[in-house]
Amino acid sequence: MKRLLVIASLLICTFAVNAQSEKFITAMKENIAAITPAFQKPDDLLALANKFERIATAEKNQWLPYYYAAYCQVNYAFMNADKSKSDALADKATALIKQADALEANNSEISCIKSMIATVHLTVDPMNRYMEYGPESEKNLQAALKQDPTNPRPEMLIGQGLKFTPEQFGGGCGTALEKLEAAKTKFESFKPVTELHPNWGKEYNQQLIDDCKK
Repeated sequence: MKRLLVIASLLICTFAVNAQSEKFITAMKENIAAITPAFQKPDDLLALANKFERIATAEKNQWLPYYYAAYCQVNYAFMNADKSKSDALADKATALIKQADALEANNSEISCIKSMIATVHLTVDPMNRYMEYGPESEKNLQAALKQDPTNPRPEMLIGQGLKFTPEQFGGGCGTALEKLEAAKTKFESFKPVTELHPNWGKEYNQQLIDDCKK
Protein backbone atom coordinates (compact mmCIF):
# COMPACT_ATOMS: atom_id res chain seq x y z
CA MET A 1 0.00 0.00 0.00
CA LYS A 2 2.82 2.40 0.90
CA ARG A 3 4.48 1.60 -2.41
CA LEU A 4 1.30 2.46 -4.30
CA LEU A 5 1.03 5.76 -2.43
CA VAL A 6 4.63 6.61 -3.29
CA ILE A 7 4.06 5.80 -6.98
CA ALA A 8 0.87 7.85 -7.00
CA SER A 9 2.67 10.79 -5.39
CA LEU A 10 5.47 10.58 -7.94
CA LEU A 11 2.98 10.50 -10.81
CA ILE A 12 1.15 13.54 -9.43
CA CYS A 13 4.45 15.43 -9.08
CA THR A 14 5.45 14.44 -12.61
CA PHE A 15 2.15 15.64 -14.05
CA ALA A 16 2.44 18.92 -12.11
CA VAL A 17 5.99 19.53 -13.38
CA ASN A 18 5.00 18.70 -16.96
CA ALA A 19 2.00 21.03 -16.77
CA GLN A 20 4.18 23.81 -15.40
CA SER A 21 6.77 23.18 -18.14
CA GLU A 22 4.11 23.25 -20.87
CA LYS A 23 2.68 26.48 -19.47
CA PHE A 24 6.16 28.05 -19.48
CA ILE A 25 6.89 26.93 -23.04
CA THR A 26 3.51 28.14 -24.31
CA ALA A 27 3.92 31.56 -22.68
CA MET A 28 7.46 31.93 -23.99
CA LYS A 29 6.54 30.95 -27.56
CA GLU A 30 3.59 33.34 -27.56
CA ASN A 31 5.69 36.29 -26.39
CA ILE A 32 8.69 35.50 -28.60
CA ALA A 33 6.36 35.45 -31.63
CA ALA A 34 5.13 38.93 -30.63
CA ILE A 35 8.59 40.52 -30.62
CA THR A 36 9.04 41.15 -34.36
CA PRO A 37 5.64 42.89 -34.83
CA ALA A 38 6.34 44.94 -31.69
CA PHE A 39 9.15 46.78 -33.50
CA GLN A 40 6.42 48.56 -35.45
CA LYS A 41 5.03 49.96 -32.19
CA PRO A 42 7.82 50.45 -29.62
CA ASP A 43 5.47 50.66 -26.64
CA ASP A 44 4.64 47.03 -27.35
CA LEU A 45 8.30 46.16 -26.84
CA LEU A 46 8.16 47.65 -23.36
CA ALA A 47 4.98 45.71 -22.63
CA LEU A 48 6.70 42.51 -23.77
CA ALA A 49 9.69 43.26 -21.56
CA ASN A 50 7.30 43.39 -18.62
CA LYS A 51 5.62 40.13 -19.66
CA PHE A 52 8.95 38.31 -19.94
CA GLU A 53 9.97 39.68 -16.55
CA ARG A 54 6.79 38.29 -15.02
CA ILE A 55 7.57 34.89 -16.54
CA ALA A 56 11.10 35.13 -15.14
CA THR A 57 9.74 35.92 -11.68
CA ALA A 58 7.62 32.77 -11.83
CA GLU A 59 10.38 30.61 -13.32
CA LYS A 60 13.35 31.70 -11.26
CA ASN A 61 15.78 29.11 -12.67
CA GLN A 62 15.20 29.98 -16.33
CA TRP A 63 17.59 32.47 -17.92
CA LEU A 64 15.73 32.96 -21.20
CA PRO A 65 12.83 35.07 -19.82
CA TYR A 66 15.35 37.47 -18.29
CA TYR A 67 17.26 37.51 -21.58
CA TYR A 68 14.19 38.37 -23.65
CA ALA A 69 13.04 40.95 -21.11
CA ALA A 70 16.43 42.66 -21.44
CA TYR A 71 16.36 42.31 -25.25
CA CYS A 72 12.96 44.01 -25.50
CA GLN A 73 13.98 46.65 -22.95
CA VAL A 74 17.22 47.60 -24.72
CA ASN A 75 15.55 47.77 -28.13
CA TYR A 76 12.85 49.99 -26.68
CA ALA A 77 15.64 52.20 -25.34
CA PHE A 78 17.17 52.42 -28.83
CA MET A 79 13.85 53.38 -30.37
CA ASN A 80 12.77 55.88 -27.71
CA ALA A 81 13.31 59.39 -29.03
CA ASP A 82 13.62 60.96 -25.58
CA LYS A 83 17.33 60.56 -24.81
CA SER A 84 16.80 61.85 -21.27
CA LYS A 85 15.19 58.47 -20.54
CA SER A 86 17.83 56.31 -22.24
CA ASP A 87 20.11 55.79 -19.26
CA ALA A 88 17.27 54.67 -16.99
CA LEU A 89 15.92 52.31 -19.66
CA ALA A 90 19.40 50.88 -20.21
CA ASP A 91 19.92 50.48 -16.47
CA LYS A 92 16.72 48.43 -16.28
CA ALA A 93 18.00 46.24 -19.13
CA THR A 94 21.27 45.82 -17.21
CA ALA A 95 19.41 44.62 -14.12
CA LEU A 96 17.54 42.06 -16.22
CA ILE A 97 20.56 40.75 -18.12
CA LYS A 98 22.50 40.40 -14.86
CA GLN A 99 19.81 37.99 -13.72
CA ALA A 100 20.22 35.99 -16.92
CA ASP A 101 23.99 36.07 -16.54
CA ALA A 102 23.77 34.72 -12.99
CA LEU A 103 21.88 31.70 -14.32
CA GLU A 104 23.83 31.20 -17.57
CA ALA A 105 27.38 32.52 -17.32
CA ASN A 106 29.69 33.06 -20.30
CA ASN A 107 26.85 33.04 -22.80
CA SER A 108 27.36 34.63 -26.23
CA GLU A 109 23.77 35.85 -26.51
CA ILE A 110 23.94 37.53 -23.10
CA SER A 111 27.21 39.25 -24.04
CA CYS A 112 25.49 40.66 -27.14
CA ILE A 113 22.81 42.26 -24.97
CA LYS A 114 25.49 43.73 -22.69
CA SER A 115 27.11 45.30 -25.75
CA MET A 116 23.79 46.73 -26.91
CA ILE A 117 23.17 48.24 -23.49
CA ALA A 118 26.58 49.94 -23.55
CA THR A 119 25.72 51.35 -26.97
CA VAL A 120 22.48 52.84 -25.64
CA HIS A 121 24.45 54.68 -22.96
CA LEU A 122 26.93 55.81 -25.62
CA THR A 123 24.28 57.26 -27.93
CA VAL A 124 23.07 59.65 -25.23
CA ASP A 125 26.25 61.72 -25.65
CA PRO A 126 28.63 60.07 -28.15
CA MET A 127 31.37 62.69 -28.00
CA ASN A 128 31.74 62.58 -24.23
CA ARG A 129 30.87 58.94 -23.61
CA TYR A 130 32.76 57.12 -26.34
CA MET A 131 35.87 56.48 -24.24
CA GLU A 132 33.80 54.74 -21.57
CA TYR A 133 31.08 52.91 -23.45
CA GLY A 134 32.76 52.30 -26.81
CA PRO A 135 35.37 49.90 -25.35
CA GLU A 136 32.72 48.29 -23.14
CA SER A 137 30.52 47.54 -26.12
CA GLU A 138 33.47 46.18 -28.10
CA LYS A 139 34.71 44.06 -25.16
CA ASN A 140 31.35 42.32 -24.88
CA LEU A 141 31.16 41.65 -28.61
CA GLN A 142 34.63 40.13 -28.61
CA ALA A 143 33.59 37.99 -25.65
CA ALA A 144 30.46 36.91 -27.54
CA LEU A 145 32.58 35.84 -30.54
CA LYS A 146 34.77 33.68 -28.33
CA GLN A 147 31.91 32.22 -26.32
CA ASP A 148 30.18 30.94 -29.45
CA PRO A 149 32.04 31.33 -32.78
CA THR A 150 28.95 30.00 -34.63
CA ASN A 151 26.69 32.79 -33.33
CA PRO A 152 26.04 35.30 -36.17
CA ARG A 153 24.79 38.10 -33.93
CA PRO A 154 28.15 39.40 -32.60
CA GLU A 155 29.46 39.94 -36.13
CA MET A 156 26.16 41.48 -37.19
CA LEU A 157 26.35 43.96 -34.31
CA ILE A 158 29.98 44.75 -35.12
CA GLY A 159 29.02 45.34 -38.75
CA GLN A 160 26.08 47.51 -37.72
CA GLY A 161 28.35 49.62 -35.54
CA LEU A 162 30.84 50.08 -38.37
CA LYS A 163 28.08 51.00 -40.83
CA PHE A 164 26.96 53.88 -38.66
CA THR A 165 30.47 55.03 -37.75
CA PRO A 166 31.85 57.86 -39.93
CA GLU A 167 34.52 56.80 -42.43
CA GLN A 168 37.06 59.18 -40.89
CA PHE A 169 36.84 57.09 -37.72
CA GLY A 170 37.29 53.78 -39.49
CA GLY A 171 33.65 53.04 -40.22
CA GLY A 172 31.35 53.14 -43.20
CA CYS A 173 29.97 50.44 -45.44
CA GLY A 174 33.37 49.56 -46.85
CA THR A 175 34.49 48.12 -43.53
CA ALA A 176 31.03 47.05 -42.37
CA LEU A 177 30.30 44.72 -45.30
CA GLU A 178 33.02 42.23 -44.39
CA LYS A 179 31.47 41.68 -40.97
CA LEU A 180 27.90 41.69 -42.27
CA GLU A 181 28.73 39.14 -44.97
CA ALA A 182 30.46 36.96 -42.38
CA ALA A 183 27.34 37.18 -40.22
CA LYS A 184 25.19 36.26 -43.25
CA THR A 185 27.22 33.09 -43.78
CA LYS A 186 26.78 32.14 -40.14
CA PHE A 187 23.06 32.85 -40.25
CA GLU A 188 22.69 30.32 -43.07
CA SER A 189 23.93 27.47 -40.89
CA PHE A 190 22.95 28.69 -37.42
CA LYS A 191 20.59 26.46 -35.43
CA PRO A 192 19.22 27.65 -32.08
CA VAL A 193 19.53 25.17 -29.22
CA THR A 194 15.73 25.02 -28.88
CA GLU A 195 12.79 26.89 -30.35
CA LEU A 196 12.92 29.20 -27.34
CA HIS A 197 16.56 30.21 -27.79
CA PRO A 198 17.59 33.43 -29.60
CA ASN A 199 17.24 33.28 -33.38
CA TRP A 200 16.86 36.93 -34.36
CA GLY A 201 18.75 39.21 -36.74
CA LYS A 202 18.93 37.39 -40.08
CA GLU A 203 16.51 39.69 -41.91
CA TYR A 204 17.96 42.81 -40.31
CA ASN A 205 21.48 41.76 -41.25
CA GLN A 206 20.36 41.40 -44.86
CA GLN A 207 18.80 44.88 -44.74
CA LEU A 208 22.10 46.31 -43.60
CA ILE A 209 23.91 44.54 -46.45
CA ASP A 210 21.35 45.77 -48.99
CA ASP A 211 21.66 49.35 -47.69
CA CYS A 212 25.42 49.20 -48.03
CA LYS A 213 25.22 47.93 -51.61
CA LYS A 214 22.84 50.63 -52.86
